[in-house]
Amino acid sequence: MTARGPLGAIDELIAALGVLPGIGAKSAERLAHHIVRCPADQALRLVEAIQKVRDRVRRCQACFHLTEASNPLCSICRDPERDQGLICVVEQSQDLMALERAGSYQGVYHVLLGPLAPLKGIGPDQLTVDALEERVKAGGIREIILATNPTLEGDGAALLVHRRLAGAGIPITRLARGLASGSSLEFANKEMVADALEGRRTFS
Repeated sequence: MTARGPLGAIDELIAALGVLPGIGAKSAERLAHHIVRCPADQALRLVEAIQKVRDRVRRCQACFHLTEASNPLCSICRDPERDQGLICVVEQSQDLMALERAGSYQGVYHVLLGPLAPLKGIGPDQLTVDALEERVKAGGIREIILATNPTLEGDGAALLVHRRLAGAGIPITRLARGLASGSSLEFANKEMVADALEGRRTFS
């Protein structure tokens, strides 16, 4: 085997790791060399875990959060203890998980699958607002909480949802701005998220 072979494989692994969010060139290089050095069974567990996620994880048919392929509804939508009349609208599943870590919300969710960012190719048709409208039309919803991130794109998504649901005759609130403008729910601590939930106000 020539020296070119394994070096090419390492470079390919570094490039693959480098496209992951939050992983820069140096981090990708460190991770790649760790994978090369670690025991074979540890590396294989990583490969198998990635493969299982790709094969088994789907979007919930109700809220678009992540769920196992064997369950059309996610664990939150299936939970009889959750308040089905209270829907918290978030951009991504990571935001939902941040709210869950706060432990102060007992309603259900709706995941938009992104902010409203036309310059990045994410327009209204790429979001799940139509499905949210259908949930509201089905009845039983008492309040919609807009929990999009306090960014220009997140505010655009919130405004889109508000316009589409304004005639539904139910309160539409938004998280209090205890979350700094331009920040992300994913990186907020649980106290900040809990305060934002508690201090939500009518969307306007």
